[in-house]
Amino acid sequence: MPYKQPVSILLIIHTPELDVLLLERNDFTDAWQSVTGSREGDEALIDTARRELAEETGIEVGEAQIKDWQQSHDFEIFEIWRHRYAPGVTTNTEHVFSVCLPERCEISLSAKEHRRFKWINWQQAAEMVFSPSNADALRELPARSAH
Repeated sequence: MPYKQPVSILLIIHTPELDVLLLERNDFTDAWQSVTGSREGDEALIDTARRELAEETGIEVGEAQIKDWQQSHDFEIFEIWRHRYAPGVTTNTEHVFSVCLPERCEISLSAKEHRRFKWINWQQAAEMVFSPSNADALRELPARSAH
């Protein structure tokens, strides 16, 4: 298996009322997060966001529905996942996106990645996620959504 690129997306999925979709990881107990994933090949980051959304939730949207926040963060890759990256790679650059769905919906989880999902308000979501950059993005959601 080829190494993952240390370039990824974070995709906040929300409703107009700012209910947020969180997914619980299979490989990290009680680790809740928004949709995330690494870029493959030379795909555009918006295409990474669309692909990861479809793979992790079964939700398919057009490119125009995804909002690019034009924001990125560098963070240290958790030790438990470093084996997925080339030797010596310890930092990842994460690019933030969001998508507003008209209402909460059922999703089709990727069983290899996630065990459960839940829709909750953005404040609770910001407290639940394990990633500091995910929590920061969730706290920015009201301003980014013009609420």
